[in-house]
Amino acid sequence: MVIVMDVNATEEQILGITDLLSSLNLGYHISKGEERIVIGVIGDKKRLQDKPIEIMDGVEKVIPIVESYKLASRTFKPEPTIIQIDDIKIGDQNIVVMAGPCAVESREQLFESAIAVKNAGAQFLRGGAFKPRTSPYSFQGLEEEGLKMLFEAKQMTGLKIVTEVMDVHAIELVSKYADILQIGARNMQNFSLLKEIGKTKKPVLLKRGISATIEEWLNAAEYILSEGNKNVMLCERGIRTFETYTRNTLDLSAIPAIKKLSHLPVIVDPSHGTGLWKLVPSMAKASIAAGADGLIIEVHPDPKNALSDGAQSLTPGNFEILCKDLKIIANAVGRDFI
Repeated sequence: MVIVMDVNATEEQILGITDLLSSLNLGYHISKGEERIVIGVIGDKKRLQDKPIEIMDGVEKVIPIVESYKLASRTFKPEPTIIQIDDIKIGDQNIVVMAGPCAVESREQLFESAIAVKNAGAQFLRGGAFKPRTSPYSFQGLEEEGLKMLFEAKQMTGLKIVTEVMDVHAIELVSKYADILQIGARNMQNFSLLKEIGKTKKPVLLKRGISATIEEWLNAAEYILSEGNKNVMLCERGIRTFETYTRNTLDLSAIPAIKKLSHLPVIVDPSHGTGLWKLVPSMAKASIAAGADGLIIEVHPDPKNALSDGAQSLTPGNFEILCKDLKIIANAVGRDFI
């Protein structure tokens, strides 16, 4: 349930509610919006059955939340969440773009990619230092050496870094170099990893699982939110269906669905969503038209010789063309694109 406080509720009145919840061994999260303060109650609501919360000082109303993802729901937080990383805001009027190679292969490859995506309009450099691959014989990433290269590229270009965390043991290491911690599709329901990520304050990009429903995806986000990390964004990257022509089926309907159900920003990955670079521009533009807050796109200076996902990677030239088109689409739907 959520407890909606009066607009003019005092800190003492809010403290009265939170003290009561604590005395009943119930957890709580406070969301302070522009127009109201909401206290989300975590735990067995039966403990509140005999407690007249509605008539306590400062309380406007009590609303039950039927969804299992309470903190991620719009009932708990009606206004959109905006995640700020230095001067970049994710979830507001501006469309953000994260771009770069699937995997960090070499300093030359990464730096060439970073300069290209920066010049085209990206604000974030994506690149995998730890690569979860279907085959154990595929390229697995350069690990910490790759993270150091990403950090060098950040210092050179000013781009922020988004890269994947594969297990709990890597959180501290990756956090030293990255601005956004990415949870890959295979780890969407790695609950021990989600809980530990939730204990950090680093922004998190949570990719949708290969066969996950929207409810399962939002519940995965709930694991992170419930540990105190409010900086969560959701990434639609395609789901597995009967279709074999594309790598996955990019679920564009998930964008407005999430916007209706949740306050969290939505990022779309048309590269993994299609697996075919020729389809990426169309799906990227469609994602912005559908309401996405940003895109994460694979860009490689030499896709034919890429060690990972070359078939879905744009060349720097094609990425530059796409960014020009994205600005037109963004403006058409009332958004900004730098």
